[in-house]
Amino acid sequence: MRHRKHNHQLGVKSAHRISLIANLSCSLIEHGRIKTTLAKARALRPAVEKIITLAKKACATDDAARKVHYRRLAIARLRNKKAVSKLFDELVDQFTGRNGGYTRIYKLALPRLGDAADMALIEFVEEAPKKKAKKKKSAAKKKKEDPKAETEEKADAAVEPEAVTEENVSKADGTSEAEVEAVTEETNDSDSNEASSEEPSTESK
Repeated sequence: MRHRKHNHQLGVKSAHRISLIANLSCSLIEHGRIKTTLAKARALRPAVEKIITLAKKACATDDAARKVHYRRLAIARLRNKKAVSKLFDELVDQFTGRNGGYTRIYKLALPRLGDAADMALIEFVEEAPKKKAKKKKSAAKKKKEDPKAETEEKADAAVEPEAVTEENVSKADGTSEAEVEAVTEETNDSDSNEASSEEPSTESK
């Protein structure tokens, strides 16, 4: 009799089931949380927690041979060296103070549309510590630190007005250069006539 010999069959053969659990474990280690069916999440939970226990044993021992041994056992189950290295080198620190229960399962309310299978989220209980991003200096602080930059900005802002020339006038009014020259000649003639009329008046005085 096989009393208390429960096994998650998942409706597939053993080779398929082992590969499925390995792939789900690698995805969980890589992302920290995955969405799958409730049956697969319940089958994944004991498998991935046993691999986390191997990582904790490797972290606790000082024997290099034992560390390599535990790492090879994990590689044999996960079949992915990158996932094993991430678990043994980065994620194991968050599980050292916890005795079992490394994952949690949330059952989702909405079933899958195709076959109405119950869906669930499975994730690690504790998140990996994230590195603090460096804060960028604000624009006000940069201006306080660089007074030269302020003077340069003010100098650029105060643009000198352009000198009024014949070319600018012709461009603005849309007149030709010949017309501008004729206007300037008329103004010069009028100025000379005014000067000649003023000279005898001064002599008479």
